Amino acid sequence: MEEREFQALLQQKTQAVEEIIKGYLPREEGAQKTVIEAMNYSFLVGGKRLRPLLMWETYRMFGGEDRIVEPFLAAIEMIHTYSLVHDDLPAMDNDEYRRGRLTTWKVYGEGMGVLAGDALLNYAFETMASALVREGNGSCPDCQGSAEKAADTLERTRTMARAMSVLAERAGIYGMIGGQTADVEAEERGTALDMERLLFIHEKKTAALIQAAMMIGAILAGADADAVKDMEKCAYNIGIAFQIQDDILDVVGDSKELGKSVGSDAQNSKQTYVTIKGLEQSARDVEALSLEAVELLQRLPGDHAFLEELIRTLIHRRK
Repeated sequence: MEEREFQALLQQKTQAVEEIIKGYLPREEGAQKTVIEAMNYSFLVGGKRLRPLLMWETYRMFGGEDRIVEPFLAAIEMIHTYSLVHDDLPAMDNDEYRRGRLTTWKVYGEGMGVLAGDALLNYAFETMASALVREGNGSCPDCQGSAEKAADTLERTRTMARAMSVLAERAGIYGMIGGQTADVEAEERGTALDMERLLFIHEKKTAALIQAAMMIGAILAGADADAVKDMEKCAYNIGIAFQIQDDILDVVGDSKELGKSVGSDAQNSKQTYVTIKGLEQSARDVEALSLEAVELLQRLPGDHAFLEELIRTLIHRRK
């Protein structure tokens, strides 16, 4: 796929995902209006929409065609956004800017920043649960008899519940929160990280939600267990490579291009993949991980040309 064609497709698909996920945001009204405004401010700051885009493309690669995936696109971006809102808080990274705009706590205050993150996490599961309830009460237009209709509804409901379970685990104590815990403790104790511990943090903090995105896309499209495992491994590579590239950009990136300050890791004496392995080896590892991810995709059925190019572009990004 040529670069111009890919960029046009990327813009088109990202905009389509953006319109879908925006449709799930709550209305800014009622006595709780301020926290909803803070939620929506956080969510609408922008970004690559990487996780919902990966979920959508994986879903379509495995033959998914209907709208069952849509609430999950919104939910995973809500969870990702809540994690960023909390990361920016003074108790965590104490960041004042994200994507070139003031962070949520700087606009709405520290307390409201905490509540906005909490609200996004809860609303993600409310969004998925509401879709699950609707599915359980729904109908199958193509089914002829009540038994067939009931069986189809039950199977789709089970599939959605399985997808919810994957997202809950990857976002929770065995996923993103677990990784954040290890990261916070390492910083507080000032202990040196070995590569095993650092990779644990990267896997849980970054790769876990990417794994959830691609696994859920496969699950909702009806992929078999082996294919879902392939997506889990592929997404692990993407997530680790993505985080290593983040570490690289903190050293060599441009703050205006990135929309955030650079060099913060060095200023905070934070140990990263780059500080352990150096820039050159880190870049080689990014390349090896991304190649393996693409090779995994190429062994699977379906049209994955765009997804392959998306992986290469995201991992080798400059911002």
